[in-house]
Amino acid sequence: MSRTAEQIGRTELGPRPLPPLGEQRAATNLSVVDTVLDNGLRVIAVHQPAVPMVELRLRVPFAGAEPAHAATAEVLAATILTGTETRDRVAIDTELALVGGELAAAVDPELLSLGGNALASGFDTLLAVLADALTSATHRDDEVAGEKTRLIERITVARSKPNVIARQALQRHRYGDHPFTREIPEAAEVAEVEPDAVRALHRAAVLPRGSVLVLVGDVEPVRAVAGAAEALAGWRSEASASTLPALPPLTPGDLLVVPRPGAVQSQIRLSAQSIPRTDPRYPALQLANLAFGGFFSSRLVENIREDKGYTYHARSYPEFTVDGATLLIDTDTASDVTAAALLEIRYELGRFALVAPEEAEVETVRQYAIGSLLTSTSSQGGLASQIAALAVLGLGADWLVTHPDRLKAVTAAEVAAAAQEFFAPTNFTGIIVGDVDKLAPLHRIGGVRFP
Repeated sequence: MSRTAEQIGRTELGPRPLPPLGEQRAATNLSVVDTVLDNGLRVIAVHQPAVPMVELRLRVPFAGAEPAHAATAEVLAATILTGTETRDRVAIDTELALVGGELAAAVDPELLSLGGNALASGFDTLLAVLADALTSATHRDDEVAGEKTRLIERITVARSKPNVIARQALQRHRYGDHPFTREIPEAAEVAEVEPDAVRALHRAAVLPRGSVLVLVGDVEPVRAVAGAAEALAGWRSEASASTLPALPPLTPGDLLVVPRPGAVQSQIRLSAQSIPRTDPRYPALQLANLAFGGFFSSRLVENIREDKGYTYHARSYPEFTVDGATLLIDTDTASDVTAAALLEIRYELGRFALVAPEEAEVETVRQYAIGSLLTSTSSQGGLASQIAALAVLGLGADWLVTHPDRLKAVTAAEVAAAAQEFFAPTNFTGIIVGDVDKLAPLHRIGGVRFP
């Protein structure tokens, strides 16, 4: 006779107790070389032979103050792998395919990012194609024209999406016209980009000094670094890659209502000043954030999703830049319950700052944090991406290896202190995007500024 899962999970005395979690073990024996080449490029190579592959991540600081920079940078990223002086688009794709490889490029206000992978036996080919793109990408006129057309279509669609509208509004509210806010250029700006401007930007800004190359996989680190040094020997400049100017401190204050006539949902976005990963308070803040809104069983989700049904999705999370960090809270909710949802968010922030989390709550988020970190770094691709994200902030693989121990050492009192310091409602500012005619109840709860 078969039994259901519910029957198996229960006894006559009640639910069958879950076994304790096993010990979560971080990788402590990683073989790593972290060095700077003669051309100023930092290379971090990690031996992780889980599968016969190599993952590659290149991060080039790529800031620009000119209004046209974002549009030109987008076209550059779209065309950097479409042809060089010795390889056209088909040759690049074919050469990578023959070694089970791929490369892709993307750009944001801070970084030009190139990433990909290949079979370990094709490691040299992967590096050769990358080096060719970095040193002799041609950005041909016809390729620029084609990619501009595709970019304009994607940007037009993206800029109409509520989450993109909300992000842009939040960035302007937080930082005004700082270059960090130029995450998606206007379609009209992309249309005006000329091939000569793309080629000029490549020569001036795609530079090794200050950039980071991460290599993870089934290759010995010393050999990986030597291969990178040989392949990229021709990538040189006395100038350094361009970094963003420091962001101004975030000023707490009222939420700004951003009109979106006819919208049936509102986007609520809150933000507060935070601390970088190198701050000794960061491990406690990480656990505090998880408890508040950083995973599915957090306080915020339990309140406005599970209990009230105001939203399908809510979260809080950190955002890091080279010189600092912020906390963000976001959720989307129906227009008629926007005020109620904001009231509950404020309530949870206040309760979190006043009522210390219990030991059991801290232990739950501790296990989640450690487990998530170990899971995300268990694959070659995950480890490469994590190290690359840390490297642009000045950290290395050793930070990943030692961070689980920092999380284990955090006390409930330290989490409570982080909650009090960083999650007080008066720390936050932000925006609400929605139909102004449907958001009148916000007037009655205060702390909201209408246009």
